[in-house]
Amino acid sequence: MSGTLSSHILDTHLGKPAADIAVTLHRVSAKGEASLLANGVTNADGRVTPDSWSFNPTIDIAEYHLDVGRYTLTFDTQAYFDTQSLTAFYPQVVIDFMINDNGHYHVPLLLSAHGYSTYRGS
Repeated sequence: MSGTLSSHILDTHLGKPAADIAVTLHRVSAKGEASLLANGVTNADGRVTPDSWSFNPTIDIAEYHLDVGRYTLTFDTQAYFDTQSLTAFYPQVVIDFMINDNGHYHVPLLLSAHGYSTYRGS
């Protein structure tokens, strides 16, 4: 059983999608150890789509799926705000979440230099 994952970042300060933000996806073991699964970058619409992830070439291709379990998404927000000459309070945003079935998981991020919010999207 495996799910799919996408994300979308909206810059609430500018009122537009946040493009060119690096995103990493980690699988978290039962012991709490994180292992890099994939990298992505938000497109012009602020999205990382299920087919745009670059999976870690050092892992077995059989691991290129999202089984039930715990994962983290890490967004490199500092680099994004640096390009706007803004001082960010959060240099990165880490979202820790669970995959519970083989459905599609969408993790939106509403972002400003001094705050963020997230939820399970559709």
